[in-house]
Amino acid sequence: MASPAQACALIGRFSDARVAESALTLLPHLQKRGVRALLPDDEPLSVPDGLAERVAVDELVERADLVVAIGGDGTLLYAARLVAHRGVPLIGINRGRLGFLTDVLPQDILGAVDAAIEGRCERDERSLLEARVVGPRGVISSALALNDVVLQKWETGRMLDFETWIDGVYVNTHGGDGLVVASSTGSTAYALSCGGPIVAPHLDVLVLAPICPHTLSDRPIMVSGRSVIAVKLIDRPDTRAHITCDGVSLGELLPGDRLEVHPTMQKITLLHPSKFEYYRLLRSKLHWGRGGFHQSE
Repeated sequence: MASPAQACALIGRFSDARVAESALTLLPHLQKRGVRALLPDDEPLSVPDGLAERVAVDELVERADLVVAIGGDGTLLYAARLVAHRGVPLIGINRGRLGFLTDVLPQDILGAVDAAIEGRCERDERSLLEARVVGPRGVISSALALNDVVLQKWETGRMLDFETWIDGVYVNTHGGDGLVVASSTGSTAYALSCGGPIVAPHLDVLVLAPICPHTLSDRPIMVSGRSVIAVKLIDRPDTRAHITCDGVSLGELLPGDRLEVHPTMQKITLLHPSKFEYYRLLRSKLHWGRGGFHQSE
């Protein structure tokens, strides 16, 4: 940021006591610094008069210079959708479980937010994906995703049969529960549980990870981040597939339609505390380096 932030929007599920605790710690601190605090007008957090201004969600990011997401990675993904078209930087406070994206610990919230307000954080630009459902008459629906686009079956016990195409070239015919198309940011999310690789976030690649494939030869692959991925259902009795972008429903994919996932120019800016190290984050979250020989930190 060229100048210190004047208005800070807080995003979180404030019905969660841990999230509310962090917000109530931060609000008087922002007031002392002369920074306006903005809260969504549909959240139940009870705050003393004068500590925060209630704002409609669709106006929240328009009026903020900084967004603080308090919660887990799901909260940060929600906040990322809000800032995607506006260029407002985003910092995540971890009050969830794993927290690959929300990397500030609760005890460090005041110092980290101070650094973000003053422009002393490390800026980390992450690219977004766009998913489109395309029918015979054109685009039916579309949405952005930071982590992943997921095609999955709707009926429990019924397998999906589908084809994948990359840049117009046929790749494979799959049978299984679905497919994850993940950005490098999303490689540590659903794709990881499907056997996909961990990808350093600065790499411009996509991961295609089949979900519970019905053959051992159907393995995750990694392709250029500039690729356009197309998925087409094979028409079978009672075939129904559902698409989500970062866990939010995009809609149904029907035989005859196709799912397209492609890169966009849209990016979000994550803020990290100074001396942030991605591999230190991995060691912390995945419990690497325990009991081995390694350089002391």
